[in-house]
Amino acid sequence: MIDFDLTVFERENSCLGGIFRTGPAKVGEIRGTPDKKIEFADYNGRTLCCITSCSGQRAIYPLDEAVFAAPAEYVVMDLDGTSIVSEEFWIDIIEQTVCRLTGKTIHFSAEDLPYVSGHSTGEHLDYALKKYGSGSYENAMETYHEISHRELSALFKGNRGKIKPAKGLKEFLLALKNRGIRVGLVSSGLFYKAIPEIEAAFDVMELGDPREFYDGIIMGGVEKGPGKYSTLGELAAKPHPWLYKELAYSGLKCKNPEKLIVLEDSASGVLSARLAGYPVIGMTGGNIRASGLEKLCTAQADSLEQALRYILGGNE
Repeated sequence: MIDFDLTVFERENSCLGGIFRTGPAKVGEIRGTPDKKIEFADYNGRTLCCITSCSGQRAIYPLDEAVFAAPAEYVVMDLDGTSIVSEEFWIDIIEQTVCRLTGKTIHFSAEDLPYVSGHSTGEHLDYALKKYGSGSYENAMETYHEISHRELSALFKGNRGKIKPAKGLKEFLLALKNRGIRVGLVSSGLFYKAIPEIEAAFDVMELGDPREFYDGIIMGGVEKGPGKYSTLGELAAKPHPWLYKELAYSGLKCKNPEKLIVLEDSASGVLSARLAGYPVIGMTGGNIRASGLEKLCTAQADSLEQALRYILGGNE
């Protein structure tokens, strides 16, 4: 224990909603991902999730059951991989960054995919540089942003087909809005990456300004760098719960989590939404199954059309 005088505070018998209580603790099984970034522990009949970020910061969250009561009143969607077909594009940029920093020619394997998509950029690079390099590179983020800006510029001048709306996205979004369902958009991506993506997709779908269409949008913030104003986001992004919790609770004003459902294609996003207390439809095609977290999903869907049927409870 640290040398810290607790006697100035009021004595309590429990904290964290009753998870921690005075007296003997009963710890059951502890399991974690191979990179040790996400660990689960059975503790006094509850499940705790411990997340360790690339900075070394640790956080513990209770992982409770999430119940969905159809039809939904709120639908919150992930951006990359769920709303937009873009994961291959961003994984390639991570790969280019690692190649430049290490001076090696590397190609990510299937076992890398759960760790190079869905998380924050810092976590992607931390994993890849530890596996393929020496693990510590001072200008890793700056190199990534340089390559990312270059590739985005080339993309929007030329082949936009690398980033496009998911199949059926327009019909899906209009079906939700026509039924009065409030719709939110969440991304761990920084503004300079995420905003052009969704604006380009809405331009293709002829849906106008996404800021006027969605009932709430939250992104990962502004990149860090000398001489720049920046925002919180890199270390507080998925799989931490704060993006989903902030948009759903403060943005969409959702007070009943049973009436909100999240659509995600990444394991990191599934865990983020579940830690925030919301049920999830896992979209196949991402890395949810490869990560072993598919059982945290309330349902799984192969398409947005299939997801819509579940969201409406069969009441189309």
